[in-house]
Amino acid sequence: MTFETLGLHTSILRAITDSGYTEPTSVQVQAVPAAIAGRDLLVSSQTGSGKTAAFMLPALHKFATAADSLDVTAADKTPNQERQSARSRGERPRFVAAKPKMLVLTPTRELALQVTTATEKYSAYSRKIKAVSILGGMPYPKQMQLLSRNPEILVATPGRLIDHMESGKIDFSELQILVLDEADRMLDMGFIDDIEKIVAATPESRQTMLFSATLDGVVGNMARRITKDPMIIQIAGSATKHENITQKVHFVDDLSHKNRLLDHLLRDESVDQAVVFTATKRDADTIADRLNIAGFAAAALHGDMHQGARNRTLDALRRGQVRVLVATDVAARGIDVPAITHVFNYDLPKFPEDYVHRIGRTGRAGRNGVAVSLVNHAEGINVKRIERFTKQLIPVDVIEGFEPKKSAVASRSTARKPGGWKPGDARSSSSGNGYGGGNSNGNSSKPGQRTFSKPNSPPAGSGSRSEGSGSGGGYKGSGSRFGDANGNRRSFGDR
Repeated sequence: MTFETLGLHTSILRAITDSGYTEPTSVQVQAVPAAIAGRDLLVSSQTGSGKTAAFMLPALHKFATAADSLDVTAADKTPNQERQSARSRGERPRFVAAKPKMLVLTPTRELALQVTTATEKYSAYSRKIKAVSILGGMPYPKQMQLLSRNPEILVATPGRLIDHMESGKIDFSELQILVLDEADRMLDMGFIDDIEKIVAATPESRQTMLFSATLDGVVGNMARRITKDPMIIQIAGSATKHENITQKVHFVDDLSHKNRLLDHLLRDESVDQAVVFTATKRDADTIADRLNIAGFAAAALHGDMHQGARNRTLDALRRGQVRVLVATDVAARGIDVPAITHVFNYDLPKFPEDYVHRIGRTGRAGRNGVAVSLVNHAEGINVKRIERFTKQLIPVDVIEGFEPKKSAVASRSTARKPGGWKPGDARSSSSGNGYGGGNSNGNSSKPGQRTFSKPNSPPAGSGSRSEGSGSGGGYKGSGSRFGDANGNRRSFGDR
């Protein structure tokens, strides 16, 4: 199937051709005709599947078709023309609330900018279609200037949009299309109340399209409330196998081993551009600085950066000036750079869903990619959670000269049963070590609690014990686990 068979406007088809796209993706094949017909949509599709075009192309088609039917000579004056006329009459121009025809809500600033950039590309040959982004971190005067253009398409994050709604800068009375992109992520970030407030301010006659990794739970409940007889499209869940992405796990012994291995992997000739994901903003800055010192063109990207700095970093990444981007999860759903060949998980994400979105930064638009996770032996259980979620085994790789001291196979097999205290672990009453689930009396104690016996007397309730019950007080290990037959405690290395 081609884009021509979807029934899109000729100006949009021309822009699509210039962008280098030849065939629509699966989600676009199903969503575009339904959206053109005016249906509400609930779409579940994996990242990188072309969701932005799936909701933006039918909206642009609708606006372009409506513009063709207007009498250009009888058209109303633009906002700029109105202000110029007011100034010529000696009047002070009054700010008029923007009345967008389409609203796209996104969870992150990066994703909002990505949607806006794609919209400008698809509408390159369409008349009278303006798209702007309203984001946190952007100066208010700049946002007021953008809103004064009365754009047809408004892309925004919920928090900043609420600010402008409450101050009367935006009026949704003429809104025709509402899109919730990455709805599950917005709910995870706590935007449920903001979304409900925004939806309540829009007309009931609107067309609603919701895109999410899953349509279950809270997302499904909200979707049923805000849509009318929606068409449900499930191309693939977020747990879908990324068959075009080669996934690997490298086990590391410590932080030094991890840093040396990352440096080695980044120097591979197959790496064009890469994203390194960290758990904290501080680590992102630190690792980016160290990579720059080591000779890499690296930059950090995280939520504490000013929006202007984040935009410059992403622009440098798209132009190829930045080869390695070190980012936190705030950027996991807002980076769309085809040249990214590798993703490195310096730290594993907290949730398996975030792992899927992280590795989705590579292998975009049908290209191949590589995702490598650097995992401490104690994190083996987290790898298992990711494997259960994605329903596929992630192979363990070992590079000569960077082998972990501990066997990777052993670390994965023992990860399911970590050592140390566990609820219900009574341990042996003969251990007498005063830690864990029981003490020398056979009585339970709290984890981490240390107990002692009275000097010159056996522990209460112990009866006539022969092991570890000498005349002195304090610790005496049993020969069964922690000590030898004489009560001398062995070291952990003697086990």
